[in-house]
Amino acid sequence: MLFRTGRRAGDAEQKSWTRSLPVLARDLVDAGLEDVEMLLEYHLPLTSQRADVVLAGTHPKTGAASYIVVELKQWSAARRYEDNSELVEVAGMPGGPKLHPAAQVRGYCDYLADFARTVSDQPDALAGIAYLHNATDPGAIADLRSYPMSVTGRMFTAAERGDLIGFLQSRLAPTSGYAAGDALMKSAVAPSQQLLKVAAAEVRDRPQFHLLGNQQLAVDLVLHEVEQSRAADRKRVIIVTGGPGSGKSVVALSLLGELARRGRTVLHATGSRSFTQTLRKVAGHRAPRVKSMFKYFNQFMTADRNGLDVLILDEAHRIRETSVDRYTRAELRTGRPQVDELIAAARVPVFLLDEHQVVRPGEMGSFAQIERYAASLGLETQHIHLGEQFRCGGSEEYLLWVKRLLDLEEGGPFEWKGDPQFAVRIADTPEEMEHLLSQQKDRGYSARMTAGYCWPWSNAEKSGHLVPDVQIGGWARPWNSKSDRRIGDAPPAALWATEEGGFSQVGCVYTAQGFEYDWNGVILGPDLVWRNGRFTTVRDANRDPDFKNRTKISDVRFDRLVRNVYKVLLTRGMIGTVIYSTDAETRDALRDLISE
Repeated sequence: MLFRTGRRAGDAEQKSWTRSLPVLARDLVDAGLEDVEMLLEYHLPLTSQRADVVLAGTHPKTGAASYIVVELKQWSAARRYEDNSELVEVAGMPGGPKLHPAAQVRGYCDYLADFARTVSDQPDALAGIAYLHNATDPGAIADLRSYPMSVTGRMFTAAERGDLIGFLQSRLAPTSGYAAGDALMKSAVAPSQQLLKVAAAEVRDRPQFHLLGNQQLAVDLVLHEVEQSRAADRKRVIIVTGGPGSGKSVVALSLLGELARRGRTVLHATGSRSFTQTLRKVAGHRAPRVKSMFKYFNQFMTADRNGLDVLILDEAHRIRETSVDRYTRAELRTGRPQVDELIAAARVPVFLLDEHQVVRPGEMGSFAQIERYAASLGLETQHIHLGEQFRCGGSEEYLLWVKRLLDLEEGGPFEWKGDPQFAVRIADTPEEMEHLLSQQKDRGYSARMTAGYCWPWSNAEKSGHLVPDVQIGGWARPWNSKSDRRIGDAPPAALWATEEGGFSQVGCVYTAQGFEYDWNGVILGPDLVWRNGRFTTVRDANRDPDFKNRTKISDVRFDRLVRNVYKVLLTRGMIGTVIYSTDAETRDALRDLISE
């Protein structure tokens, strides 16, 4: 079965296929299962994560559809990482510890059971195996046997080929698997578990998120380091990087809930007023004391050294040079770097960041800066990259398209030819953009409109009405409210992205960053226009007060920040994005670049 994945396969990935897939195919033939369906690089719903293979067929006893998720590993040897059965070290493979392959495939099965309705009501439809087909010496992977196995998380090696064939025959009949494969490929998808919908239960009650791949690895590694730091009296810095919607905040909240349940001292902090206040409201709705677990980066100036087991630093790209502002007491104006305060506050500081989301002058949270500072303190750093994303329908192609469009990645713009995971539309007018989004709202989807900071931003009128500052021709809408309280139907500033009534205002990067909604409307203002085959920035068209000082912020720095702003705005949607530009030449260029 050939199907479109909405992504491009690299050379390394294709080489991996040529080494692993023929081995699995021979095993299937020897098992008499040559007619089962092999779904290669199966795209897990609503994420860019992919399972190597899903075998589809019928169960030999029940006759019902039966599926086996297969994770293929070319490892010949591996061992537990520092006696932790969840984590493994692979000889000759860089990048630190890996997630146990049985845990990885079990996570895929759990996720599928919740999101693919074809299997959601059939508890025995799914099985999962990790196949280490190059591991011929049982002793070379003996350490991995300490991990508890299950039907959805089994492990086989080349030395256990007979057992593997027996397992395959117990789950799949020697008949055609076309119908089962087709049913899975066309399966309806359950609604996504958006971060803030389950944040409260995650922190107060029990895990609600399904962690995949490196998300689970990040959580397991932090939990491991917490116990190691207490036992060995050591300190280690963990940095988790990933693009928009890659699961950084899911990892953060999963850690917060699990560490709290284990009785470890842990706090969550961000540099975003909107994100912190929203988390306080959602997670602390029925348990007010939970609100105190959510802090700001600048609240650790006087924290005790190693006073916490873990400090979770979400949106760490918003770390600033120092915590000092105009309200800081004189005795605290020491010039101490904010990153130093945050590292000092916990035995295991965990930084979660996306370097392409630095949108304000003075933000210093890059991977290189944090790693370099940790090294200057003599501290070891562990790095985990979350390649998968759950925003933008899990479309890696759309994220690449946006970065190349904005010159944030080499290669230049390319034509958007569509992706079954995500929709992109161009509007000719702001009225058309709003209409398209309103149609989606009427169908039960969430939607918001955002724009570059290219219009004045007035205070609310004394009558309590917001001023319609964003004016384009005869269309005008207000920016989101500046107030901490609801003004008419408009939610408080920090809750614009999540509260009812937010659709009637236009949000900016400071209220949209860190959030997601199903449908995303983006107004490209006159500070970003298409000229001579690429986007160029126009500084005089920008109204952001933080960008006005040309002495402190060079034109080169301004150019990069504005591109990052629009990258953030263009990647908030879960299902689709509608783009409108105030510039006619830019609209024409975008129409030429988008063929769907």
